[in-house]
Amino acid sequence: MEAQPPGDDIMEGTITPEVQIKQLEEALATETDRLQKLFAAYETQEKELVDSKAEIEVLEKEIIDREIEKESLESIIAEKDVRVRELEMKATKNSKRVEHLEPELEKMEEKYSREKDRLGKVFGIAEELDNDLRLAVTEMKARDDWYVDHMQIFEDLNKAIKERYEMIERAVESERKSQHMSRAFTDRVEEMVQARSEEMAEEEAIAVEAEEATAAVEVVEEAPAEEPVAEETPAAEDAASEEPAAQKDWGDGQDPWASE
Repeated sequence: MEAQPPGDDIMEGTITPEVQIKQLEEALATETDRLQKLFAAYETQEKELVDSKAEIEVLEKEIIDREIEKESLESIIAEKDVRVRELEMKATKNSKRVEHLEPELEKMEEKYSREKDRLGKVFGIAEELDNDLRLAVTEMKARDDWYVDHMQIFEDLNKAIKERYEMIERAVESERKSQHMSRAFTDRVEEMVQARSEEMAEEEAIAVEAEEATAAVEVVEEAPAEEPVAEETPAAEDAASEEPAAQKDWGDGQDPWASE
């Protein structure tokens, strides 16, 4: 409650409860309005504080990003400085190298001039060779066309030559077979002659034995008269009767045992 002025204490006994309640309600409304204004001001300040904090965070992030960007730029600048120094060193070296290579360059230009002249001559020769090649290609094409036009003649000739070689091979093979058969026939004849010679030798030996047997029989027949004549056996008669026939056959030059 607000402090009452001194004059109110005097009139306190005369204030009614209704007036007092009304005064209290007015005082409550005034305090309520004042508190609402204070709360609104507090909310405004709190909102501003939150905005300020957010802005501060954003600024801090920007500061961090700026620092990172600054460090990156400093690193890039340092690298560029190193690169620039390297390029300057290379440029210096290249300039020195150019100074040393200028005489070599003059020599190379002289060699280039000589090579250019030589290549010009080579190019001229190449053109001549190309012209000759074109002429040769034209001639070959004409020859190929002629060969295509007369291909059947060459094929017939090749076929005839092939048949000729086949005929020669057949004749040679026939001659080889004939010689082989002739040699086989000669060998067979020689074998037959050899066999016949052996047979004739055996026949001569048998004939000699037969003559000796015949001579022995004749000696027996010419024995002395006083001796008793032995009775001829049927075997001796048969031998005596067969002897002339055998001698007759031998006289003809035939082999009596050839049929055996």
